[in-house]
Formats: sequence, structure tokens, C-alpha cells
Amino acid sequence: MNKQSKQTVVVFGSSQPKPGSSNYECAQKLGVAIAQAGYVLANGGYSGTMAGSAQGAKSVDGKTIGITCKIFNRNGKNEWIDEEIYTENLNQRLDKLIELGDAYITLPGSTGTLLELAMVWELMNKKFLPQRPFFCLGDYWKPVVETIVQSGETDGQQILFTDSIDEIITNLNETWR
Repeated sequence: MNKQSKQTVVVFGSSQPKPGSSNYECAQKLGVAIAQAGYVLANGGYSGTMAGSAQGAKSVDGKTIGITCKIFNRNGKNEWIDEEIYTENLNQRLDKLIELGDAYITLPGSTGTLLELAMVWELMNKKFLPQRPFFCLGDYWKPVVETIVQSGETDGQQILFTDSIDEIITNLNETWR
């Protein structure tokens, strides 16, 4: 558990979805559920599903943390982030997201999200990171994980695929309470 009084759930996902899109709305619902369960939500702090999940958490008075990065040269965090942790580069950003996480949820995304998914999976697989709740919401990443599992070098048991936000929250509650 983190040094914080509440567990932190890190949400990985794309910066591309716009408000009103299905991926943005899913992220909002996830943020609401995380905050209502009493957990802190952390993410990359920018737009897309990062904004959606933070917006959802804030709509029910949840706490949000955004890990931003100088290299992206953006105008700072989205408006729903309570605490911004500013990093110099992508490696520091990823390290901080992983360090903060007591659990990880991966939403659809592109290569940045793939990097986050792969890093957490590899660290758990090699036992450099203790086993923690680790989810993929939906089947978006399932073909990638299944392809890697076919290599025989890892079994993929660290990752739970689910279409249910309720199942994720139930799993977290059973893990931590």
C-alpha cells in the first residue's frame, strides 16, 4: 500500500477520445466508480480518457492526481486534476505512475498506453513489482496479450480482462477491505 491513507488506482488510456465519445464516457463512469469506492484516481493528467476519468472522479468529490511531462510541451494538466506531479521525461512519468499505483486499469489507447500496459505487466512478471490488481477494461488489448502469451514466456495471469466496472470495484474492495 502507498504511504497515502487511501489506495491509488492508476488509469492508463488514450489522449484522443473527445467528450461524448463512448471511450470518454466509459472513462467518466470508471472515474465515478473509483471515487465512490473511496480510492484516489491517478492518470497522465491530460485529455481524452485521462480527462474523462478525472472528470468522473471529481463529479463525486474524488481526489485526482495527474502525472504530466515536460517533453509533451502541453499547457499543463486538465481542469479535473487536484494534484499535478510534473516530470521531466517520459521515463520519469511512467515510473511515477507505476510507483503511485496500488492497482492499474488499462483502457483502449495507442503506443503510449501499450507501453504502460507492457511495463506494469513486465515488472509483475519478473517480480520487480509486487502483484497488484491489474485490469484491462474491455477486450481491446486482449489480442496483444494473447499473442505474447502464445510465446510461452509468460502466462498473462496478472491481467484480468473484464467489461464490467462493477467487477473491477468489487475486486478492489475484496483485495483491500
